[in-house]
Amino acid sequence: MNYNHVFEKAIERLHAEGRYRVFIDILRNKGQYPNARCFAGHNGPKPITVWCSNDYLAMGQHPDVITAMEEALHDVGAGSGGTRNIGGNTHYHVQLEAELADLHGKEAALLFTSGYISNEATLATLGKILPGCIIFSDELNHASMIAGIRNSGCEKRVWRHNDLAHLEELLAAEDVDAPKLIAFESVYSMDGDVAPIAAICDLADKYGALTYCDEVHAVGMYGPRGGGITDRDDVADRVTIIEGTLAKAIGVMGGYIAADQVIVDVIRSYAPGFIFTTSLSPVLVAGALASVRHLKGSSIERDGQQAAAAMLKGLMRDAGLPVMASETHIVPLMVGDPVRAKRISDILLAEYGVYVQPINFPTVPRGTERLRFTPGPSHSEAMMRELVAALVEIWGRLEMPIAKAA
Repeated sequence: MNYNHVFEKAIERLHAEGRYRVFIDILRNKGQYPNARCFAGHNGPKPITVWCSNDYLAMGQHPDVITAMEEALHDVGAGSGGTRNIGGNTHYHVQLEAELADLHGKEAALLFTSGYISNEATLATLGKILPGCIIFSDELNHASMIAGIRNSGCEKRVWRHNDLAHLEELLAAEDVDAPKLIAFESVYSMDGDVAPIAAICDLADKYGALTYCDEVHAVGMYGPRGGGITDRDDVADRVTIIEGTLAKAIGVMGGYIAADQVIVDVIRSYAPGFIFTTSLSPVLVAGALASVRHLKGSSIERDGQQAAAAMLKGLMRDAGLPVMASETHIVPLMVGDPVRAKRISDILLAEYGVYVQPINFPTVPRGTERLRFTPGPSHSEAMMRELVAALVEIWGRLEMPIAKAA
């Protein structure tokens, strides 16, 4: 068999569909986010502005975070030395888990190397531990949640996005004594909408189900202490398991779950994705710890980010650009074609020094390709106006429709 031919054809299909992904070659400028340097296609670095980072609050640039990481590096060295079971457990890990449990009002928390792994490992393990479990999954759940549910071997029921009537219909159709788990996200990051968490918990109570809420795009962003939508809406105590990331608003790397002690102990003791993986570097854990502690006591970053998102949405709407309705910090701009989305992204980078990646299938459904902007507290009004002017010019150049002002 000509293996290379098969591999080459697979890549050719992506090119033909306009969704071959190209990774940008950049370095961020410490302390000057969203400014960065782009190396691709230039004789030396070219200044650019980053508009698509998930480091929503620029905490990856915060002096407290950087100082904590530097101190940890010089105190204990670079790597963790192994899995948590064999040499990779440090006092930093213990401290951060306690801080995260407190953030969500839970008895315990458990760190993973990424948010993907925390979802996949936890959901897969829960399904295997609970005999005959049925998992009810929102249709827009992240790929990591889908992978975990698939690997659990459980029966799965997919409910229409945020459709409570459909969820109840599916719950009511099952054996009343069957173990049930409802899995959903708080903020859906491609559309920017929010789950009705309290109502989902009402259904879970009614039908005897556990609840699993992915807060990765909300941790640090919402609530008086940054605990997410469950914190903002005062429903964290009603959610069985809260999952989050340290790589977005927290600004570092890693994932975690927070829940009752016995549930955390089960995942710690049974999940292969936890047991057999080298633990997070204590340097990263120290940085995340400093970030979580800072955001528990500071709303400045959250307030600045929300104001920036509202301003950019308003400027785009006023300019007639097809900005999608979003009730959160996500600012999606609909394109509807993968080739055009990539073309717009390329022009923005090459001609305007603006970095925003196109979002294509399978991240979003075909025909809904978009540009996804994540303005933060450091994006100025001048930057936003320059961005919108550039987009209007490109929309006109590519003969794409712009709505007329009312």
